[in-house]
Amino acid sequence: MAERDKNGVALVIGAGDATGGAVARRFAAEGYTVAMTRRARNLDRLEALAGDIRGTGGEAVAFGVDARDEDDTVGLFEEIERDLGPIKVCVYNVGGNVRFPIRDTTARVYRKVWEMCAFGAFLAGREAARVMVPRGEGTILFTGATAGLRGGSGYAAFASGKFAMRALAESMARELMPQNIHVAHVVIDAAIDTAFIRDNFPERYRPEEDLVVDPNAIAETYWQIHTQPRSAWTFETQLRPWGETW
Repeated sequence: MAERDKNGVALVIGAGDATGGAVARRFAAEGYTVAMTRRARNLDRLEALAGDIRGTGGEAVAFGVDARDEDDTVGLFEEIERDLGPIKVCVYNVGGNVRFPIRDTTARVYRKVWEMCAFGAFLAGREAARVMVPRGEGTILFTGATAGLRGGSGYAAFASGKFAMRALAESMARELMPQNIHVAHVVIDAAIDTAFIRDNFPERYRPEEDLVVDPNAIAETYWQIHTQPRSAWTFETQLRPWGETW
């Protein structure tokens, strides 16, 4: 394990059992204090993850935060900067993958998905920029999806939100990269190895053949992006298993 960086915080907004949790573990293993968020109703599970990270020698703190709420997000950044240290990495990993025929997509569903994918990403990106730009360093990573590149049948809400997230990330990258802030958008084009995929799509769940994405492999890519030399920064990368049809 690397020597612990007491002044470095990696914030993972939307940490869970798959990608977000793996990213948190990866940065904690490199000596970052990891701040992780989920909705307050899921805080117990997040506390368990934080406990696991601390049990392996890392530092982790769990926060119950609604990523769609401006006051919650502003308060989160203020608390971390005040109590834990400067945020050097911010990962926005909130999902919103739902499928409804367009005639059955309610305004409530569309708005909620947009808030999760697009508005929450804006809040996190804005607050990260506000603390990173004055210091002249930092990494902001957005977890994207295939839906951010092409809309699929039944995915009007999800695709709209993810398209907006990608546009946000690109605009931020063009503004902030000249100020030494690395902004990247990671497209995950496949099923991820989770209990949800195992239980609901057994025909696709073939981890022994490397046909679902390993969350730890995703986390490794996030770490590599964060540590890239700035003469060759990635803005966007796409991750998929070797056997994925695309």
